Order: sequence, then C-alpha cells, then structure tokens
Amino acid sequence: MRLAILALLAPSLAAAAPAGSDLTVRFENLRSGKGSVRVCLTQNARYFPDCKDDPAARKMLIPARDGIAHFRGIPPGQYALSAFHDENGNGKLDKMAIMPREGFGFSRNPVIRFGPPKYDDARFSVGAGQSEQKVKLRYML
Repeated sequence: MRLAILALLAPSLAAAAPAGSDLTVRFENLRSGKGSVRVCLTQNARYFPDCKDDPAARKMLIPARDGIAHFRGIPPGQYALSAFHDENGNGKLDKMAIMPREGFGFSRNPVIRFGPPKYDDARFSVGAGQSEQKVKLRYML
C-alpha cells in the first residue's frame, strides 16, 4: 500500500522541486549594436576566463543590439562570467599584438591591469530566485 501511495505522489514531488535560479546579465557600454556578445558562465576557476574547454560552462550568444543575456535554471552557487563583443562575427576576440580590438567584460567589473582578472575577482553568488549582474564592456582600441 505504501508503495502505491509513493508511486502516485512521485510525479507531484518531482514537479515541486526547484528548477534552479535565473540570472539576468545586462551589458553596459556597448560600442555599437553590430555583431553579437559571446557570454560564458562558469563555476570552475581552472577554465576562467576562456571557458571554451569547460564541459559544464553555460555559453550564450546574444545580439549586441539587445545587450541582455538570460540564463535560466542555474543551480545556486558561485560563478564567474566573461564576455566579449564579437563585432565582426568571426567567433573570436580580435587583437592587435596583445591588445584586444573588441570589447570585453567580466562579472563584478574588476579592475583590469595586465591580462584578465582572476576567477575570485569576478566571482559572484547566485541564490534562489532571480539574480542580476551588470557587466561594463571595455574597449582598448
């Protein structure tokens, strides 16, 4: 009898489980509406900021004219986000020598010195419900 009751209740218990949090990322200081913004959200410091090899990273490509990314169903935890404005649509951050030619940004907008910030400088918490990050893109050239 107990098994029958559990079998009947199992679907409703699964539906009641939280689906994760939502994260909205607003990109500020976009130089133009051309191209797209490539966004990468990771929990692993080893793969930050270029998380292309991170199998667990959440990646998104949004039109630059929109300037907003929405991640849905994210488990609560610690994350860092990196992004760049791919103005010419070639899928990579273009550089002149070592200087980026396209805009780039990170969660928490850390101070940029020589090279990208460390994971801990860009790390932020996602809790239950809705979270938001504002990322200011920087252009060096």
